[in-house]
Amino acid sequence: MKIIKVLGSGCKKCLETAELVQAVADEKGVTITIEKVNDMAQIMAYEVMSTPAVVIDEKVVHKGSKPTKEQVAMWI
Repeated sequence: MKIIKVLGSGCKKCLETAELVQAVADEKGVTITIEKVNDMAQIMAYEVMSTPAVVIDEKVVHKGSKPTKEQVAMWI
């Protein structure tokens, strides 16, 4: 099981990113756990300055915008 964190303030793009990640995982039949991180201290610990950002298995794979469905599919 992959642990995927969506870093962000809870804005619309952050919520859409979390929904997109879950939808792609469901399509692929992959079990994931999504954590929404909105604490700025935790976000800064990943050296992320713009959100939304996506962290998979503690590695930042995307930041600064909502990823595309194709990008998410490659990560999962």
